[in-house]
Amino acid sequence: QVQLVESGGGLVQPGGSLRLSCAASGFTFSSYAMSWYRQAPGKERELVVTITSYGDSTNYADSVKGRFTISRDNAKNTVFLQMNSLKPEDTALYYCHARRPWSPTVYWGQGIQVTVSS
Repeated sequence: QVQLVESGGGLVQPGGSLRLSCAASGFTFSSYAMSWYRQAPGKERELVVTITSYGDSTNYADSVKGRFTISRDNAKNTVFLQMNSLKPEDTALYYCHARRPWSPTVYWGQGIQVTVSS
């Protein structure tokens, strides 16, 4: 059974930090590119960042460059998103996503709320 379980979300003040984690199980984690998406109320889901299967390359949305950092631990089947200098516009439901390269196979987590507010 495939599972992507996000954790680490919550309420934080502007300028603060949060670290999201996504624990994967039920598939060969090291064979999948991992991404974080987010969806704010009334907006479409957007790609935040992607990391390749071995972590040798990343691609960030312009809106988070220099503030967010993705990393992965293939030994622990976990991907992380370190979010610094958070802004109110970062408020959204954040989703973990797995994609096998050259394959239509994708998996989604259930999402975790991040709220940036004073």
